[in-house]
Amino acid sequence: MKYSVSSYSYSQLTSSGVRSEKELIALAKEMGFDGIEFAEIHAPDGVGKLDYAKSLKAEAEKYDIEIVAYCIGSDLLKGATEVERLISEVDICEALGCHLMRHDATWGYAAEERGNRGFNNALPMIIDGYREVTEYAKAKGIRTAIENHGFFCQDSDRVEAIINGVHNDNFGALVDIGNFLCADEDPAKAVGKLAPYAVHVHAKDFHFKSGEEFVPSDGFFMTRGGNYLRGAIIGHGIVPVLQCLRIIKNAGYNGFVTVEFEGMEDCEKGIKSGLNTLKKIEELI
Repeated sequence: MKYSVSSYSYSQLTSSGVRSEKELIALAKEMGFDGIEFAEIHAPDGVGKLDYAKSLKAEAEKYDIEIVAYCIGSDLLKGATEVERLISEVDICEALGCHLMRHDATWGYAAEERGNRGFNNALPMIIDGYREVTEYAKAKGIRTAIENHGFFCQDSDRVEAIINGVHNDNFGALVDIGNFLCADEDPAKAVGKLAPYAVHVHAKDFHFKSGEEFVPSDGFFMTRGGNYLRGAIIGHGIVPVLQCLRIIKNAGYNGFVTVEFEGMEDCEKGIKSGLNTLKKIEELI
């Protein structure tokens, strides 16, 4: 397996101004990663997004590290204007020298946020949006993907329904082994369902508390079913990381595995520990 790290994992550093987004490239290389993934990019004042993307590509080439994925938010229930915006983001992905773009389907789970549309009502619009974006991306040699992310489309059944509905060989799943817990779904069973569609993988871990317990106010967030999660160092939480990665490997996946860290610990220590754990797990599977 090859390992990359999400820029999101370094949020402690970028939000405090200790590191710039561009400086994360050298840091990822120094920490032993083969690639880096950008969760959005944020051009400095006075710099266009396209030019900034090109500068990130040049920086990655300088340090001989691959930009493996470009991950952005979106809400396809906004219709044509959102599809148009996402098509422009494909151009940003191309400028990064990246061949995979993940974008959300929609976000949230409160009915009023979706105009009182349940999943089956929203599905045709989501499928149409993904299909249009991936067809544009295909002409540029960029594959697109949906991640089990954002509550509304987080369950493996829903992700599979979208992928089969789009029915395009340029579109697949970014399988995040931890995110299924946000929808209170068993990670191993969910990974087993989506592994055949995997075009990219996120490794993540969570601490868990039942909704019936007292939950500290710092760090935890509520799942869709009223339980609570807090980001953990990979291997320290409840996600069956070894089992999930074995399933993915047995399905024939041999691409990058991206470390996502969102814990309360020092991010550099948390990221490095997670990478070391993944390398040890790889020896066992």
